[in-house]
Amino acid sequence: MALATPESGGLPPQRAAPTRGSLATTACMETLQVGYLHAVAAAAGCSLGQPFPDNGVDWHVSHGSPGHTVDDEVTIKVQLKCTYQLPAHPQGSTFPFTLDNDHLVKLARTPVAVHKILVVMIVPREPEDWLRASHDRLDLRHCCYWMNLAGHPVTGRRRTTVRVPTTRIFDDRALCEIMTRVGRGGRP
Repeated sequence: MALATPESGGLPPQRAAPTRGSLATTACMETLQVGYLHAVAAAAGCSLGQPFPDNGVDWHVSHGSPGHTVDDEVTIKVQLKCTYQLPAHPQGSTFPFTLDNDHLVKLARTPVAVHKILVVMIVPREPEDWLRASHDRLDLRHCCYWMNLAGHPVTGRRRTTVRVPTTRIFDDRALCEIMTRVGRGGRP
């Protein structure tokens, strides 16, 4: 019986690139960021709801915990955005992201009954670089960052650039921390 010899470095041999579907790249980016949100919500023990029709917010995320003091279950609204126009690992403490003013006004409204956050995903330009799978993991590239825009001013004529903190990586721990603050009556 012959055993396969691993390639140099122990990596499996490269496979030929598959023929990808003809769906627009922006539609694929939306689908990828929804998958990221689902994975984060699952790991954080949260439930998801999608408002219909969408009125400027993509998802409602709910988190139940006996530690919440304002209610046994709290909810936040999440607006997803995705871009390949920024580098992975943005340099500095923030990166710029531009929103239409009408959209910013909705996200920046204060006070609110249900808090909102913006989640921005940075992906590689080429879809074939978006994920890698192996026997023990599925890696999505690159990363999502979040921010609360409550009270953010509109500064542009039609669009406003906001500065998204690079320290606010959106993962299950961040989502649990957000929900804990909201569950105590605070802001995300």
